[in-house]
Amino acid sequence: MNKRYIAGVAIVFTLAAVIVLGVRYTRRVSQSLTGLTSSSTPTIQFVKNAVPVPDLTFQDLEGRTISTKDWKGKVTLVNFWATWCPPCREEIPALIKLQDAYRDQLQIIGVSFDEGSVDDVRAFVREHKMNYPIVMSTPELQKGFPGVFALPTTFVLDRDVRTVQKHVGLISPAIYELETRALSGIPTDVKVERVEDTGKVLLTNAALATEIPGVDLSKLTPAQKTTALKRLNEEGCTCGCKLTVAQCRINDAECAISPTIAKKIVGEVAAQ
Repeated sequence: MNKRYIAGVAIVFTLAAVIVLGVRYTRRVSQSLTGLTSSSTPTIQFVKNAVPVPDLTFQDLEGRTISTKDWKGKVTLVNFWATWCPPCREEIPALIKLQDAYRDQLQIIGVSFDEGSVDDVRAFVREHKMNYPIVMSTPELQKGFPGVFALPTTFVLDRDVRTVQKHVGLISPAIYELETRALSGIPTDVKVERVEDTGKVLLTNAALATEIPGVDLSKLTPAQKTTALKRLNEEGCTCGCKLTVAQCRINDAECAISPTIAKKIVGEVAAQ
């Protein structure tokens, strides 16, 4: 993953986060971290076609070895962040509180996208008293958790170490609390929906999508639509994301390159 690409997207995303905060997903969940007080039952979603996270081994900033195999039995939040990212910095206190409150049920792993000195990241972690392991991003981690287009991005793993949700940007910490409680089996007044993922959470599931954001397939015959979707899932986007056109459109609505490629593919299929 091109970190400069992420940095550029993160700047735009940071501005948008001020508007989006409190609207996206949190419309259904208004509870605070310390109490569930809403009279209505909130709804959270997990993908039902989840897949296990690959076996990975890496070291945190203190030199301790971490293995994804050891996460089994706990809910895990894999939080991609950076010291220079304002939304990332804003959510750190809530993550600290969440780790304290659910230490027996939850493990948070912070993955730093900082390109500077590791010592600077270590100093930041100590200054902010971050109580969960921090590791530096590696190609292996990016491959194991693909689809990080903006920071923060947090992958939610169940107790079987399967990715069941992904959150992009700053969201209410109550979401993480409800997800942790539901996945841990703690009685919670919450409605859990199991939904079919079409690439928003797991990139590989983009092949299941029958519609692609921003791509008009309405004028194609059923056979042509099948062909177009196949090509959209095979041909790569040239924006630098290293994804297929379909994956880029599903996960990065702000990309200015993939719509042109997608339109060209659809036009070629329609002309056949």
